[in-house]
Amino acid sequence: MKKAISVLLLFWSLQSMVGQNTIRLEAGQTSPAATLQDVKWISGNWVADSAFGYSEENWGVPSGNTMMFCFKMMRDNAVFFYELGHIEQKSNTLVLKIRHFNVELQPINQSIQEEFKLVKIEKNKVWFEGITYEKSKNGMNVYVFEEDAKKELTFEFKKAKK
Repeated sequence: MKKAISVLLLFWSLQSMVGQNTIRLEAGQTSPAATLQDVKWISGNWVADSAFGYSEENWGVPSGNTMMFCFKMMRDNAVFFYELGHIEQKSNTLVLKIRHFNVELQPINQSIQEEFKLVKIEKNKVWFEGITYEKSKNGMNVYVFEEDAKKELTFEFKKAKK
C-alpha cells in the first residue's frame, strides 16, 4: 500500500512539472531513434505574436548533422531577448541545444547551454524534454514548459511573408 501511494505521489509531482503538450523522459527511458530528416519540416522563417511580444524564429535546413536556429523576441519595437541553438543528430537520436543572449548579444548565463533530450517523435510533432514543436494547419505551434512559473507557454508561429 505504501509503495502504491509513493508511486501515485511521484506521478502527481511529475505531472506538475510538465504541461499538456510538454513531456519528459521517464526514469530509465532513453530517447527514441530519429534523424534530422524527421524534423526537416521545422525549417523556415517563422513569426508569432503572443502576450510576451513579437517573435521571429528562423530554422536552417539539415546540414553538418545539425539544424541551426536563431530566435528574437521584441516588445514595443525593441529586441529584449535572443536565442541561438540547434537540433543535433547524435548517434541515432536528436538533441536540442539552446543558449540565451541579452540585447548586447552577451550570454545571459555563460555557464549554461540548455540541452533537451528527445522524448517522442511523430510525423508532424516532436517532443523534447520541456519543448514541443507541432506542425499545425496554419503554421507551427511551439510549447515551452517554463520551470520557474511551473506553466506551459504556447507560441503560434506562422510562416514569415517574403
